[in-house]
Amino acid sequence: MNVDITFLPSGRKVSVRQGTSVLDAARRHGVPVRTRCDGKASCLMCKVVAHSSSGLSPMQDMERRKLAGLEAEGTRLACQTRITGKAVVELPEDPLRAAVRKQLMRQAEEDKLW
Repeated sequence: MNVDITFLPSGRKVSVRQGTSVLDAARRHGVPVRTRCDGKASCLMCKVVAHSSSGLSPMQDMERRKLAGLEAEGTRLACQTRITGKAVVELPEDPLRAAVRKQLMRQAEEDKLW
């Protein structure tokens, strides 16, 4: 059975087999998710925010320990979270892209002064 997951902020909606991890779903459809450990929950780089947790698997003890309180904000590990129904997750902005965006905004502000 296939289920839909939507990745924010792009709004990209994809259909995957039920039980697929969020990380695998993203990889299969070209949605970039940062990771170093290849889905073993050791690098903690694949954090996503679940906007609709009803379509995601319940958090297991290992994921809860790794996140250490961030689960209250809806944070999940993409490598450990399985898609069980319709779901929406938000991916954080890439750190390099965020740094470039901030620098461009700073430059635009300086240009206004002249």
